[in-house]
Amino acid sequence: MSSVYTGRFAPSPTGLLHAGSLVAALASWLDARAHAGRWWVRIEDVDTPRCVAGADEAILEQLRTCGLVPDGKVIRQSQGAQAYSAALEELIDKGWAYPCGCSRKEVEAAIESATPPTQKRHIETVYPGTCRAGLNGKPARAWRLNVQAVQAALGMPGTTHWQDRRLGAQQQNVAQDVGDFVLRRADGLWAYQLAVVVDDAAQGVTHVVRGEDLADNTARQIVLQRALGLPTPQYLHTPLVLGANGEKLSKQNGARPLDLSDPLAELNQAAQVLGLPMHAGPVDAALAFWTQLQKDPGARPYNPHP
Repeated sequence: MSSVYTGRFAPSPTGLLHAGSLVAALASWLDARAHAGRWWVRIEDVDTPRCVAGADEAILEQLRTCGLVPDGKVIRQSQGAQAYSAALEELIDKGWAYPCGCSRKEVEAAIESATPPTQKRHIETVYPGTCRAGLNGKPARAWRLNVQAVQAALGMPGTTHWQDRRLGAQQQNVAQDVGDFVLRRADGLWAYQLAVVVDDAAQGVTHVVRGEDLADNTARQIVLQRALGLPTPQYLHTPLVLGANGEKLSKQNGARPLDLSDPLAELNQAAQVLGLPMHAGPVDAALAFWTQLQKDPGARPYNPHP
């Protein structure tokens, strides 16, 4: 792993940035600046059916308006097919990835039939390993990681532990809580987990700062990093902005785009979510002020672990 702090902000161009997106962007930018590091922007457009035409450039303009400018070329996941394919082939060659012929309905039916009636209210969608030993005549649809095979071959414990710089000690048993997760989808598109792990390594990312809603992905990504022999970054998951319904603010539940007629106002709201004081501006002065606070370990309310 690079000795130079390298962070990134990785929005999906399914719409414009909203208040929750800006919290993650500001947090990652400040953390990079406080560590005298680099900050990349990566457009995560691997899920092409959900992408909105022109949203990628609009997002970059929103970031520029807020003074959050990347330190180098913007990377787009839609250009990474060759790298993702090579990673999948490596896993297949090691016997750690297998084809799956199950549809979503078949997975849900298998879980339903294997769950005792008294537990059906608490049923979780954990892939039961139906195709792990073979397709049994079904055509291949997706490719999955054989989590238990990876853990056994590498001497990894069943429970993956990591230290989140804000949330503290975290753990998850991926085999039990998730199952063999998808690497390439049935529609031929690359799965988020594989693309993120390959891209973070290719860009030399040492520190991942992102929303708390993505914390649940971390254990899967660590298992995949180990399987591919890639370094594991340090993780920090930021507080979420909640909508009026109490759920995470998102494009799916009607989050409005940032009102950048007054970028400082939007930045001040994001800073407050991070526990940082408001600043009267202008934007560059506010960013410099918050960066200086982040350099002081005693003044990092959302980042208690250096």
